[in-house]
Amino acid sequence: MSDQTARVEAQRIIAENRKALHDYHILETFEAGVVLQGTEVKSIRDGRVNLRDSYARVEAGEIWVYNVHISPYANRGYADHEPTRRRKLLLHRQEIRKLIGRTVERGMTLVPLRLYYKGGRIKLAVSLAKGKQSHDKREAIRKREVDRETRAAMKNRHR
Repeated sequence: MSDQTARVEAQRIIAENRKALHDYHILETFEAGVVLQGTEVKSIRDGRVNLRDSYARVEAGEIWVYNVHISPYANRGYADHEPTRRRKLLLHRQEIRKLIGRTVERGMTLVPLRLYYKGGRIKLAVSLAKGKQSHDKREAIRKREVDRETRAAMKNRHR
């Protein structure tokens, strides 16, 4: 097994926010650690997490992620966590300053893209993004359909 395949295997994706790729122009992506409770980690390891309507916000020099739904752990006993509580993201100070500067621009937002393992730790890919207009979304759909038709035509031509 080569070094690169080992690295890819170590970065196994747990959850992905595909809706964000459809609704936003992704400008820059940052890797952040997430402050979690024990039952949250166990639930994430079971794959019981959803990033669909999540977003991140800068508050008092810290970055917080909202609406990441982590279902309660089945074998929790007395320990429990709130499924959609806000969670602190761990980034370097320079990255936080950069994000603070960029999010004050009009139309810029922080969007969680995917949750994954990296070296035994749970990481969240947070992206600086700009919202797409409805005509941009239609254009992207049209381009995807044309690409699909082109691939199908090429596939049939080779037969």
